[in-house]
Amino acid sequence: MSSTSQGARARARIEITAAIKEEARRQLAAEGAAKLSLRGVARRLGMVSSALYRYFPSRDDLLTALIIDAYDSLGASAEAAHSAVADTEPVRRWVAVCEAVRGWALAHPHEYALIYGTPVPGYNAPRTTVPAASRVGLLLIGIARDASHAAPSAAPPLPAELRAEAERLMADIAPDLSPETATALVAAWAQLYGLVGFEVFGQFNRMVEDREPFFRHAATGLARGVGLV
Repeated sequence: MSSTSQGARARARIEITAAIKEEARRQLAAEGAAKLSLRGVARRLGMVSSALYRYFPSRDDLLTALIIDAYDSLGASAEAAHSAVADTEPVRRWVAVCEAVRGWALAHPHEYALIYGTPVPGYNAPRTTVPAASRVGLLLIGIARDASHAAPSAAPPLPAELRAEAERLMADIAPDLSPETATALVAAWAQLYGLVGFEVFGQFNRMVEDREPFFRHAATGLARGVGLV
């Protein structure tokens, strides 16, 4: 087979894969991840199911591809926001990343629901999703690390009963930071996605009206809780 033919086949595969993912995202928006089916995607694209299986052998393979794409898109948005303020103080960098997460989620609510909403019944995410899922967390850890080089962390002290768990967390996610900072980072990470999820899923309706300054204030509070000053 000539290199020209191989190139054409490769381009066709990329285009068909993109079309499959796009239709799957449309189904996510219309019916939710639990109802996603390869047969339904194939029918909408005018393909026979056996042809689609050559691109994604199972529904779970398609879900995994969509999840990785969503995490990578979110991570890229957060990294771009951080790059724009990379030379500023840690709190501003932290808030910029948090605001990018919020902005992405509001622009992509169905994809946000896929990665941070209700788990899809019968689906277990493989380890291949971890690098993409870690991008935002690694940014936040990096900001805390840079701040710790400039000044001692102001993260709150730990109760004695949490010390062993905090040291385990530190060893797992940031062995060069203190147990106090590692614990505060995990809590802040959970609170960040809780804040975003409340807004995306409508929990702030008839409660918080001016949401942008509310979020910025809350994200700044998370930064202080991690010890960024």
